Amino acid sequence: MELNFEHHQTAHCENGVASNLLLNKGLKLSEPMIFGIGSGLFFVYLPFLKVNFAPGFSYRPMPGAIFSKAAKRLGIKIKREKFSNPAEAQKALERNLNNNIPTGLQVGVFNLTYFPEEYKFHFNAHNLVVYGKEDGKFLISDPVMDYTTTLTEAELEKVRYAKGALPPKGHMYYPTYIPDHVNLEEAIKKGIKDTCKNMLAPVPIIGVKAMRWVARNIPKWAAKKGTKTTNHYLGQLIRMQEEIGTGGGGFRFIYGAFLQEASVILKNDELRELSKEITAIGDLWRDFAVDIARVYKNRNSKSDIYNQLSKSMLHIADLEEAFYKKLRKAI
Repeated sequence: MELNFEHHQTAHCENGVASNLLLNKGLKLSEPMIFGIGSGLFFVYLPFLKVNFAPGFSYRPMPGAIFSKAAKRLGIKIKREKFSNPAEAQKALERNLNNNIPTGLQVGVFNLTYFPEEYKFHFNAHNLVVYGKEDGKFLISDPVMDYTTTLTEAELEKVRYAKGALPPKGHMYYPTYIPDHVNLEEAIKKGIKDTCKNMLAPVPIIGVKAMRWVARNIPKWAAKKGTKTTNHYLGQLIRMQEEIGTGGGGFRFIYGAFLQEASVILKNDELRELSKEITAIGDLWRDFAVDIARVYKNRNSKSDIYNQLSKSMLHIADLEEAFYKKLRKAI
C-alpha cells in the first residue's frame, strides 16, 4: 500500500509537510510561501514554562498554526484529529491510506529511529507525512530528511504518543478541500499584516519585546544562577533557534525568500529590498548562535561575555522592530 506521493526536502518540518500535502492535491506552493502566508515568523518567551529544565523559548507559533492560518487565508479546509486510544489512531491512519490520503502527523523527536543521535531530544512538535504501508512498516516522508524512510507500527505509536510538553496525542491532519482558484495576493497581505502585528505586539512575552526581555535576562541569569545554569539556558535558546526545524536565523532566510516571491506577485519592489534586510538580520542571528556555542563549549574567554551576548540580542531586536514597522507600512 504505497500512495502516489512526491517527497521534497524542506528547511522546516511544518512548512514542508504543508507544501508536500498540498502539492499532492495539485496546488503548488513553495515552502517560503506557506511560511509567509501562515505567519510563521514569531518569537515567544515563557519563563514560567520549563522545557528540558530551561525556560520556554520558541521562534515559531504553536504546532499546526502555520498550516492552519495558511489554509484559512487560501480557502483550504483541513481536517485534524486526535485520539485518546493508540489503536484507534492507527486504524484512522490506515483508513486514510486505504482511501489514498497521505496524512500529516505531529510526533515526538526523541524516539524517531532514523534521526541522528545528536538530534534526539524531548521535543513533541515535529511533523511528518505517512504515505503508505509495506511489510508491516509505515512509509514516512519527513521533510527535513533528504530521503524517505520507514517506521514500524510500534515505533510510530511511540512517537505519536510521546509524553511531555505539547504531547501529540495521536494528532493527524490532512486537506479535505482545495478551491479551484486561490487568491494569493490577499493571502500574502493577510500573512504579512499578522506577522507584523505579532512581532510588534505590546505584551512582553511575544515579538521584539520578548527578545528584549530574554536579552536583559542573560546577565541576570549569570549573576543569580551561575555559569552552568546560564549556559544551559543559552544552549536551549540556540537549540530552539538552529536545530528545531530552522529556528531564528533560518526562519529569517525563509521569510526573505517569501518576500522575494511576494514582491513579484504583488508588484511591490519595496518587499524585495526588505527581503534583503531580513536576510541580513538572519546572518546576525547565526553569528549570535555561534557566540553562544563558544560560551557553551567554554571556548570564549571574554570576561564580560554575558553582557556582550545581551547587547547583541538587543541590537537584533532593534533591527527587527524597525524592519516590521517598514514592512507594515509597505503592505
